[in-house]
Formats: sequence, C-alpha cells, structure tokens
Amino acid sequence: MRLLYPIDTNDQDPDAIAFRVCGEPEVVTYGQLEQRANQAAHVFRACGARLGDHAAILLKNQREFLEICFGAERAGLYYTTMSTRLTVAELAYIVQDCGAKVLIVGEDLLELGEKITQALTTPLHQFVVGCAQQNWPSWQASAEQFSVDPISDEAQGLDMLYSSGTTGRPKGVKWPLPDGPSGMRTFLVNLLEGLYGYGKGCRYLSPAPLYHAAPLRHSMTNIKLGGEVFVMSQFDAQTALALHQQHQITHSQWVPTMFVRMLKLPEATRLSFDLSSMKRAIHAAAPCPVDVKLQMIEWWGPVIDEYYAGTENNGFCSITSDEWLLHQGSVGKAALGVAHICDEEGHALEVGATGLVYFSEGPKFEYHGDAAKTAETRNDLGWTTLGDIGRLDAEGYLYLVDRKAFMIISGGINIYPQEIEAVLIGHPLVLDVAVFGIPNSDFGEEVKAVVQLVKDQSGSESLAAELIAYCREQLADFKCPRSVDFSIELPRHPTGKLYKKILRDRYWPAAASITSSPSSQQSPLPTSLNPLS
Repeated sequence: MRLLYPIDTNDQDPDAIAFRVCGEPEVVTYGQLEQRANQAAHVFRACGARLGDHAAILLKNQREFLEICFGAERAGLYYTTMSTRLTVAELAYIVQDCGAKVLIVGEDLLELGEKITQALTTPLHQFVVGCAQQNWPSWQASAEQFSVDPISDEAQGLDMLYSSGTTGRPKGVKWPLPDGPSGMRTFLVNLLEGLYGYGKGCRYLSPAPLYHAAPLRHSMTNIKLGGEVFVMSQFDAQTALALHQQHQITHSQWVPTMFVRMLKLPEATRLSFDLSSMKRAIHAAAPCPVDVKLQMIEWWGPVIDEYYAGTENNGFCSITSDEWLLHQGSVGKAALGVAHICDEEGHALEVGATGLVYFSEGPKFEYHGDAAKTAETRNDLGWTTLGDIGRLDAEGYLYLVDRKAFMIISGGINIYPQEIEAVLIGHPLVLDVAVFGIPNSDFGEEVKAVVQLVKDQSGSESLAAELIAYCREQLADFKCPRSVDFSIELPRHPTGKLYKKILRDRYWPAAASITSSPSSQQSPLPTSLNPLS
C-alpha cells in the first residue's frame, strides 16, 4: 500500500497508529487513514468539488474529523472547520461566504445543520456523519462506496478558517494553494517540525476542539511527519494529566485557561501524575499571566514553549522556557517573517517603542472575498499586521501590549466587541453601547457591556438581565456579556469616535481588585464560554 504519510521517509508502516480520539474504542492507523482519506476525496469529486473549491465541516472531536480534512487536502480543496458554539445565523453566513459545495455535519448536530441549510440561498451537497436522515446521506456509507485508491487528480488542499476582525463579520483567511502534489511539504510543516521536533516518536496530546486553528494544524502536522496524535473529546484537567501519564505523552498544546484549571486541582492530585515523558508543552491563543507561567515551569520544568501567531500566519514568534525566564512576559522572537513595530500609518518605529505589530517576509494571505479588509492589513511596504499592539526589545523579543485593540480573549477564544455592540444597539431601550473585556481569574477576560439608555429610562438588574438575554438570542452565548453596567453618557468625541479606553480602564486598575459595580447584573458563566469543551 502506498502511503502519503509520513512524508519524506521510506519507513512507512501501515499498521502504525496515526491518531485516536481518547475515550473512543477505535484507533486509526496510517493505512486506515490512507484509505479513508482517499475515499473522502472520491466523495468530494462525486459532488463536483474540484481544485480550489470549498467544503464546510461542522463536527465535534471525533474520528471522522481528521479523516475528512485529510481527504479534502488530497482533493485540492479549501476546507473550513466551524465552531459548534456558533449560532445558526453565524454558521450559515460562513457556509454561504466560503461558497461551500459540500457541508458535513455530525449526527449530534443535525438539527443545527438543518437550520443552516434552510438559511442558505445556494444549494449544496450535505452529509451527516452517522446514520442517514431525510435529505442527509450518511457520510460513512457514501464513502464506503468508493475505492480506497487515490483519485486520479490529487492536489494539495489547505484549510480556510474564519477569523473575525473588529469591523463586523468573520473573514475567511485564505492562502494560495500550493503548486504541487498532495502530501507535499508546506511552510507550516517545515516551521513546526523545526521548532518543536514533531514527527516519529512524538506522542502529541491535543486537548482542545479541532475546529480551532492551532489544534487542527498541529495535529495534522504531527500525523504528516509520522507522530501519534491523541485527541481529547473534551478537556478536563485531571483527565488530561491522566492521559499524559497513561500514554507517555511527549508533546502537547494548551491555552492558559487550561494551565489555570490544572493548577487549581488539589496539590496532592496534580502531583500524583508521572509527567516525566514530557518534552515540549506548547501554549498560545491568549496572554498567559506571568505568575501562572512561573508556576507551570516550576511544576513541569523548562519544557514550556510559547508562540504568538494569528490564524492568518503572516508571522510567527516563539520562545522557550529558558528564554522566557530571561524575558518574562515576552511572546518570543520571530521564527517566521521579520517583526516590526510601526505607527498607525505603518511607518517603522525605533526599538522599544509601542505600536502596531507588523511582519515582513512572511506568508501572504487574503481575506476571502474582501479586498478592502485585506488592504487594511498592509502598509506601503507590503508588511502585514493583524492589529495587535506591542513592542520589541533590543534583542528582538516581542512583548504584546494589547490584542487587536480591544478584542476580548476569554479562555483562548477571540471575541470581537463590535459584533456584540451591533446586536445590543438594536434593543429599543439602548441609545449607545460599548463592549470590552474585564478581568476574570479563570478565563483571563470576560465580556462587559456599558450601556447608555434612551431618555427617561434608568438601568436596573432586571433590564441588565433582559439585555443579556436579548444578546444570547442572536449570538453564541460565549460572546455575550456576563454583566451590564449603565452610564448616563458614553465618552465620545464630537466626530463620533468612542473613547473606549476611558471606560475600560475603570475596570483594570488591578485584576485582583476588580468587582462588578452595583448597577451590573452578574449572570452565571455560560458553559459554551469554556473553549475546552
């Protein structure tokens, strides 16, 4: 049997394990992955999906997830994995915007899938991973009808994941398709292999949802290089440690919220696990508090690597534990592209100055179908920025000062205030609104709304609860405010510019001392805010 993976080796064993979803009875060998990915590619071709076309995937962490993604890569498709926490309107927008020719939905998400297709204006091929339902053929049964041999016109595909900007709708991050055969080395494979030693002998634990960029890309890279991947169906701190010990995990990837959860286990419990097999524990997605990282390094040793990158991957910074201890708070030096700090006009600033983080000499990307948004990321030299604010020290280490202006990062999930503001302003009693993040000891930040009401209306706990409920009717609940405060007037310039920093700074004198004001309505933490499930 010809195997596409592992790449660059003659030592290919079809019986070697490629991945497993922990808790499921079946492991997937490289031989099985080869056959199922080939069958998936045949299904895509039968649906009329050709080179450069799109497929949309709505699945929880389960075996078929990675098999379908590898199949899309063999068919030269762009594949878009979508968060299971989004609303029907949000999901339908993504499916419509990417122009998906195929939609694949998990059996436990079929009701959501039905609503998505009802909201679409363009028909597509739709499948359910599980038992066939009306208008939903079974993905597995359909795939089994096709050959396990490769399609005749294999080509390398890529993911096209959606990353919202602060200006509204989500944007599809699109790179040019590689000009080469399926299974070729990509810049991402080369980068991650060089930084983290992924490949043969690597036993990689992925505790987060695969629809996020980092878990998906790192898991697939490990498999491409010959490693063994262990996917958690849902994160649990003690279970993660138990899996580490049971499977002698060598590599893993986390968000800071997971560190906090593990550190909050009873000391006797967390210290009872043998983690001596660990070689690299990688984290990203959100700023990690210095004291949390110090505790983790003390516990796990100097094996913790941090990186900074966006879904766009226009640049990539990385830092080891030893480096970080000498540059506490840094997210590292550029390992992909060259980092620069620029002013708002895109002009380079001197070392130590604070400004927009730009990268030159990095991979080129565009926002699918949005040339104007793409152009906003470029300066006159062609350098690209994601809108993050930071500074570089004399040695080239990057320190982030803010993330995408006032973007909220809660438990590793990016939440964009303008989308929430656009919903709340539609409430009949709301005259003006500002949304931003405030400190949360578990998730880093939580969503706060400050509202100016129409004339002759006054704020109350019941109205705050009503506004939160109103928001949850239209957006995924993890995006919605946990609390609402009321203000007589919001600080705006005569031109209309909102001085959100003035509002936000009232809540950030020190994270440990923040409490909600008496006028706020504090709601229970939504379960879907948890990025670990």
